[in-house]
Amino acid sequence: MQDQEARLRAVADAQPDFAGHLGARLLESTPEKVVFEMTVTQALANRNGVLHGGAIMGLADNAGGTATFLNLAEGRSTTTIESKTNFLRPIRIGDTARAVCEPLHRGRTTQVWQTRVTRGDGKLAAIVTQTQLVINWTE
Repeated sequence: MQDQEARLRAVADAQPDFAGHLGARLLESTPEKVVFEMTVTQALANRNGVLHGGAIMGLADNAGGTATFLNLAEGRSTTTIESKTNFLRPIRIGDTARAVCEPLHRGRTTQVWQTRVTRGDGKLAAIVTQTQLVINWTE
């Protein structure tokens, strides 16, 4: 059991450089739920002074990828094959985006994840649904 926990921790901690570029901070990681937070900075904002849609999608995609990796067997990898985002409210500069990613489907060849992105006041800012392809590197 301890070996499995150590493996999951190592998988969750192995974040890509892109996550660091966004300022995404991993708060929670289990095979059932992944949580990230990200401070909205000027570098991540659009011309209206709110978090850029691409940054929201990047945060959610990273959460979904992390969640999928936590559910993969040894020798497997993943890539996003579909992502759909509904933008509901802006997140202003200085606020914090919180991404909570949970599974809708965890199959052998695909996994589908829903990430709810909220603002600091807890209001829903975006919902991202993405499909991850499971890749078998040993074949």
